[in-house]
Amino acid sequence: MNEIYNFLKNGKGDCYYLATMDGKQPRVRPFMSIKIVNDKLYILTTKDKNVFKQMKKNPKVELCSYNGDEWIRVTAEAREENSKDVKQFILNDFPKLEEMYEANDDNVVALALENVTATISSFDDKPKVINL
Repeated sequence: MNEIYNFLKNGKGDCYYLATMDGKQPRVRPFMSIKIVNDKLYILTTKDKNVFKQMKKNPKVELCSYNGDEWIRVTAEAREENSKDVKQFILNDFPKLEEMYEANDDNVVALALENVTATISSFDDKPKVINL
């Protein structure tokens, strides 16, 4: 889990990319929040964003990042968990988000990533698969 977290948190551009489905159309956007809390990977967003609405309809997501030599693709299912403590723990790690959001705001939502499979690939080595 730490390897997945570190790869996503420290990729080029200080972000990773999150893909969701909007009906039959994939949607991809840069994302910053990723955190391990209670042995789970979490992301954070707000309920008024299309990304959240898309995950509510179809919780299957894919995350992708690149560090210059390798890339990671993470498939998972995003499940809403609205613990104020989890939201605050994530916000503490992202000052830009903490300036905009508060953990006690019902619009802010933490999503646990479940059924995670990560594949780390490069041009030089065989892919490494990590299942959580």
